[in-house]
Amino acid sequence: MIFMLCGTSDARELALQIRANGFKVLTSVVTESAAASLSEVGLDVRTGRMTADEMAAVVRELGMQAIVDASHPFAEEAHANAMTAARESGVPYIRYERAGLVYDNHPLLHIVPSYEEAALEAKRLKGSIMLTTGGKTLGTFTKHLLGEPDIRLVARMLPRLDNMEKCSELGLEQKNIIAMQGPFSRKMNEALYKHFGTTVMVTKESGRTGAVDEKVQSALELGIHVILISRPEVEFGTVFDDFGGVIDALRTVQ
Repeated sequence: MIFMLCGTSDARELALQIRANGFKVLTSVVTESAAASLSEVGLDVRTGRMTADEMAAVVRELGMQAIVDASHPFAEEAHANAMTAARESGVPYIRYERAGLVYDNHPLLHIVPSYEEAALEAKRLKGSIMLTTGGKTLGTFTKHLLGEPDIRLVARMLPRLDNMEKCSELGLEQKNIIAMQGPFSRKMNEALYKHFGTTVMVTKESGRTGAVDEKVQSALELGIHVILISRPEVEFGTVFDDFGGVIDALRTVQ
């Protein structure tokens, strides 16, 4: 059996392909909505955040052969816990991550290494700023941008109760909240940019399946500044950006 962390839109397909190749798979996700997406195609799911010790206990109890980490590129704590659990359990750790996107040196593209740097760059640019970075780090942006003259802060995030509560706690007005489930088409992105008069869009580099390229390209074509937060640099060890590589690696541990 394979223990698999799922946190991206293509992780479900990878889990299905692993199962189709003869492996039993137990997937692990954080939210109920993500669990429902996996359950509906017959995958076994464990829901909720896990510590390294909890992961290791599951691996040992169920006799897992390997841990496949297909969590989000920015889920640094999940990566660290999975690698620790694999090491403590004596099983291989295999990382699946979408290939990064390559962008030309566009004058409106600003690549930064962190959320803090993104907030400071947005503060420098001013204007109508649309965040597409989720609710977890919203406080970093409201701290620097909310209430600043010449800045309108708009947040696009999943329509979850905890996100809406965080917006309320941080003082983000309802008229500046876009609570929608993606992925978004180019036309939808363009419509939202135009509706909110967006002059700056903030996003994180997650890979093509997550439609970061659509958000970025449509914004640049409309003359909007794009602040792109680059992926954290993590030493994963065994990493694949294609399903075949993961499955081939798993065959070696059967």
